[in-house]
Amino acid sequence: MNHRPTSESAALRGRNVIDREPVLTSQSGLIAYNPVHHRFAVMLAWVTFLLVVAGALVTSNDAGLSVPDWPTSFGSLYRLPPMVGGVKYEHTHRMIAEFIGLLIIVMAVWTQRVEARRWMRVLGWSALGAVIGQGVLGGITVLHFLPWSISTAHATLGQAIFCIVVAMALFTSRGWLQDSQPIAEHDLWPSTAVLTTIAAACVFVQLILGAAFRHSGMRLLPHLVGACVVTALVCWTVVRVLTRYGNVDHLRRPAQLLLALLMIQLGLGFCAYLTRLTWGHDAVQPMQIMVVSTVLHVAGGALVLAASVVLAIQTRRMIDVHATQPAAHSAPGKAVIA
Repeated sequence: MNHRPTSESAALRGRNVIDREPVLTSQSGLIAYNPVHHRFAVMLAWVTFLLVVAGALVTSNDAGLSVPDWPTSFGSLYRLPPMVGGVKYEHTHRMIAEFIGLLIIVMAVWTQRVEARRWMRVLGWSALGAVIGQGVLGGITVLHFLPWSISTAHATLGQAIFCIVVAMALFTSRGWLQDSQPIAEHDLWPSTAVLTTIAAACVFVQLILGAAFRHSGMRLLPHLVGACVVTALVCWTVVRVLTRYGNVDHLRRPAQLLLALLMIQLGLGFCAYLTRLTWGHDAVQPMQIMVVSTVLHVAGGALVLAASVVLAIQTRRMIDVHATQPAAHSAPGKAVIA
């Protein structure tokens, strides 16, 4: 006997369909887009950027040893010390770092529970391991009175953590989970994917050179040479992407952002050079203009690195040297409702 569905049961089925999360088609199968998880990753990326700025404030104000002990602050794990002089920079930096550590624990556990992609779960735990290592390096820096090699590693690992959480925000976004057809690329050397990866790696090396100079580990010349190399390589990369794939939003936007950030970063680097080495080389303590220009230069470097990493990831995803589809007509697919 055939039974017609009642209006109540039909309404319930309709409500269940509407209430389901959108499922996006991806090359690895059906993956549910989790907007709350994605927004948390975006928030974590911005807070991590704030930590990079806080660390630059510590270094620029020569406040690295203002709190002489670790992991305690003046012998206490929870009491707030007098926030005067360099203590307000160093202790604030530590509090932000502890807060981010808690957020990354939440992110790693959350990702483990909701992510179907194994490599994303690994990335979440990798971020947690990196932030633990970052804290240990920070402690060694204080306990051993700011050795330049450890201080440089501490600074650059912070930049790497920022890039990891930016990548997690990208990987959890709706745009990433949408299906996309590979773009064919032939007879280019190096390939665009390789070129963008080299550019991102060179930006990271340049940040290492900059951190080593700030912590008195080397002279300025290697950093200046690195700036020239990075500028030439990034311009080559951006021209390649914009001329060949300017109609692909996922490639054009990060390329344009990278170029704009590079130009700003070069200007900030010139300002930092003037204020630190020309105007302030005889200053008894860091001048305010020197602190501001240096901190902005460090923050700009972090954004340049993040933009270059995003561009490298997107080219790896969108461009395939073995694909046969023309580059001019590639576009991401639409989301479908389960």
